Formats: sequence, C-alpha cells, structure tokens
Amino acid sequence: MKLSVVDLNIYANTDKINEYVFKTFIRILLTRGDYVKLIIVDNYEFMSKKAAQILSSQIILKPNSVLGLATGSTPEGMYEILVKMYQEEGLDFSNITTFNLDEYYMINPNNKQSYNYFMHEKLFNSVNVLPENINMLNGMTNNIEHECKSYEEKISKCGGIDLQVLGVGKNGHIGFNEPDFKFEAITHLVELDEETIEANSRFFNNKEEVPTKALSMGMKTIMNSRKIILLANGEEKAEAIKQAVQGSIMPETPVSILQLHPDVTIIVDKEAAKLINEK
Repeated sequence: MKLSVVDLNIYANTDKINEYVFKTFIRILLTRGDYVKLIIVDNYEFMSKKAAQILSSQIILKPNSVLGLATGSTPEGMYEILVKMYQEEGLDFSNITTFNLDEYYMINPNNKQSYNYFMHEKLFNSVNVLPENINMLNGMTNNIEHECKSYEEKISKCGGIDLQVLGVGKNGHIGFNEPDFKFEAITHLVELDEETIEANSRFFNNKEEVPTKALSMGMKTIMNSRKIILLANGEEKAEAIKQAVQGSIMPETPVSILQLHPDVTIIVDKEAAKLINEK
C-alpha cells in the first residue's frame, strides 16, 4: 500500500506515531515512490522456495553479506532448502556473517528450545558458515545492558545488516517487539505478551516452561537493515499481514512500520493473504 502524507500527519497529530517514525517517513517520501513488494504463493512450500531463492541470490551476489536471521516454524523450510543448495549446488556460506533476531532470556544455549540450538540444528551445522561469523544473543547473560550494547556494536562494526529475515506473530510483533513497544528501540530485553507465550508453548512440554522474557533486536535495528523479507503462512497470520501491508502505522501493530522501509518483500501463502484488499 502506498503511503499517504495525510495519513501520517493524522497519526502525528494524534500522538500515535513518534518522532523517529515520522522522520523516517519523510526520508522515505523524499527517496522513493514505490510499494511494499508483496508475493503471494500457493502454500508453505512455495513460500520457503521463494525465500531461499532471495537469500541465495544475496549470498551469490555479495559473498560477504551480513544476514539477519529468524527462528521458528515459519523459516524452517527456507533453511532446509538453503542446506540442500549448499550440499547440491555449492552455495558458499564461508564469508557470510549472521546475526539472529532474538533469544529467550535465561535459557541455556544447549536447551533444545533455545534459538541458538535451533539455528545450529536447522542451518549452521549443515553449511560452511564459520563459527566466528555467527552472532547470537546470550540469553544467559548477567549483564543485559552490556549484552545488548555489544550486539549493536558488532552489527555496526560489520557495516550493518544487508538482508534481514522476519516472521510475524499473530499480534503483529516482529522479533520479540510486542505491541506498544517504541519504534526507536535498539536491542533490548522484552517482557513477552501472554499471546506470544501461548503461541510458543507448542514448542515446550507445557506453557509454564515458556520463558516470559527475551532479548531482541529493536525496531530501529531491524529498520536499519538494507533489505527485509518477511515470511508468513496460515490463516492465523492473515490479520497481521493485512496490518503490514494496509494498516495504520502505529506501535500497537509493530509490523506496520515495515511500510516505511525502502526495500521490503513480504512473501505469504494464500491463507495469510486472504484479508488483503488489492483494490
């Protein structure tokens, strides 16, 4: 959906959009006139293939790319295809640097539900990415402020993130940036919403085992990425995708801020796209 100056002024006047977002909008307004790129595919398999094609193209065109990676069931198929590309086509990860979006707080990296464990199982252990080029947030840190600041410094030292992969929660969160969180936030500690805890409980033995806090890249960190691809599948993500493409830009729906980014591709299956009005 193309952005509207009138709409953004309305949000600014009603304090529903903060200074960072408004300044970002003005920057985008002056430098672009295009639309969020929306790709609708038939099913999860095709979504995963399309995402893998984009990532592999990034790696081929810029072998020393800095990739921002996401976890969870949504990108799992994409990682499986990338592993096959490495094994069968020689896709080379040896000069790639990675930064993960988030990690549960107070969960051991060897725990099977940690995102550190997930990434090694689904991708890192099966391709030739160098261990020293893998960057993960330490969920067991005893100094949150230092961990978050250090992560931001590492991203900056690498020249920023070239391509960031995102999923989206039912409530519109990206990374672990829950509704109402400040758009200008950088890497930080997050209190997880009850809806997020409930959704993630399917990966644990019971809801009580799900961590209630997490470390996450902030919205500003995500928006500073040069390119973003967001993946979503299933009817339960339809409302979040509608907000991402056509919703008002406000902290209550974090994913909506992606409308302000100059290079976003949203890849969804038909079920996740069912509420989008294409008129």
